Amino acid sequence: MAKGQFYTPNSTSLIMKQTIYAVTLLLFICSAFALVGQENKGGDFFPTSTPEAEGIATSGILSFIERAEEEIDAIHSIMILRNGNLITEGWWSPYNAETPHVMHSLSKSFTSTAIGLLIAEGKLSLNDKVLAFFPDDAPDEPSWQLQNMRIRDLITMNTGHTEEPMVWSSKGNWIKTFLDAEVKLNPGTHFKYNSAATYMLSAILQKVTGEKLVDYLEPRLFQPLQIKKPHWDTCPKGINTGGWGLQITTTDIAKLGQLYLQKGVWKGERILREDWVAMATSKQVSNGSDPDNDWNQGYGFQFWQCRHNAYRGDGAMGQYCIVIPEHDMVVAITSGVYDMGAVMNLVWEEILPAIKSEPLPANPELLKELSQKTANLRLAPIGGTTTTAISKKISKNKFNIANDSIGIKSITFKLHKTQPSIQFEMEKGIETVQIGINEYLKGTLNNHLPYTDNLLKKIATSGAWIKPNVYQVRIYFYGMPDRITYTFQFEEDQLIWDSKLEHSLFGPQKQEQLNGKR
Repeated sequence: MAKGQFYTPNSTSLIMKQTIYAVTLLLFICSAFALVGQENKGGDFFPTSTPEAEGIATSGILSFIERAEEEIDAIHSIMILRNGNLITEGWWSPYNAETPHVMHSLSKSFTSTAIGLLIAEGKLSLNDKVLAFFPDDAPDEPSWQLQNMRIRDLITMNTGHTEEPMVWSSKGNWIKTFLDAEVKLNPGTHFKYNSAATYMLSAILQKVTGEKLVDYLEPRLFQPLQIKKPHWDTCPKGINTGGWGLQITTTDIAKLGQLYLQKGVWKGERILREDWVAMATSKQVSNGSDPDNDWNQGYGFQFWQCRHNAYRGDGAMGQYCIVIPEHDMVVAITSGVYDMGAVMNLVWEEILPAIKSEPLPANPELLKELSQKTANLRLAPIGGTTTTAISKKISKNKFNIANDSIGIKSITFKLHKTQPSIQFEMEKGIETVQIGINEYLKGTLNNHLPYTDNLLKKIATSGAWIKPNVYQVRIYFYGMPDRITYTFQFEEDQLIWDSKLEHSLFGPQKQEQLNGKR
């Protein structure tokens, strides 16, 4: 003790309080830094728990993940809530918690939610006639079927169409294109999946409110649920597409599911009317008779009925918001698959049997395994070598493309050892793509690569020599389900270039083979 320094009980208490305060502040700062880059993870919004504490065996969740990696190409993320608690979440790199993901038709469930809010405000009725909102766009002699079409028929996909109106093929007035389409059947009598009908719901909302759908939902849904105002595609007239085009995160999907599971209440505040939730998520129309098909269980207000007393919103290539009320559970999934039923089957076969009615004994070993597994999820990179006998020989050589129908003039390769890259010389400019080795390397395009004009510009790439003279690079557009694989075969001074685009809307497409010469 220094000379002249005295300690008293009060001064000791003060020092201890100051020390505790400093440690607490340090822990808070460390926690804040630890959350950097983790925004939009479920733990930032939901209370967390363990599977066993909420009555789910961790082994079932591990089995789901292991089978998904073995059997499905490829799931991008999963989040599981039970009893309102987050028990599992994970993203397969290069996909992540922060980057919004294209929802495709899962957008429809958000549009339905907006219609429910508008009806609750007394500004709309399910029995309102569609034509009443658009007298200037109506055909000169509308059919009796079109005259009978109601909002109820739009929201249940019972418009009377036998073929979906391809409004998006119109460069002008999508509303008029929809109203001009032939309605062969009496509305309300025949289920026909119809994204254009959901677009019309968005158009009606904008007509009634003077606001775009996304703007209308901002104070009423997105802000209360702490969903950052999302991007939502629009038609040429500036109306949100409604049936597709919404970009949100996995956590945001889970929030919508939890809101509906809680019958429209969020943190003690009623967002949706309980009767609307009940109608929207129950069978309003029949859509098939196969008891083993999750697309034949009935349809609500832009929600599908599922087997096992569940319901869901879903979107092309495997975007899911699955709600299982009797088990107080929400499962949110994003993916890039064509067999959407395979993903749901894994939920029923692995996760559902793991659910018990009471908490289970703690299983720290399996919980640790699950934690490590979800922390290190990644999509498989291209396997191969970083160099071959010809890799140095072709380095920095320009291959002129014989067929420039896609607007590409030449390709220059740097594929020898470290920091591989490919330079595309196109009519619209030069694009250099850096390629990851044994991983997916993220980047942003300045322009669109060949065959990817309608895709986003955030990419993640992986490449390798898969044969002594064949180099392959895969590119994920990691804000979307889509990806493209380029395969380059080198024969002396010749280049053979194959492209396979795995597209959300058009399915796997092998593009025209191109040839080049040094």
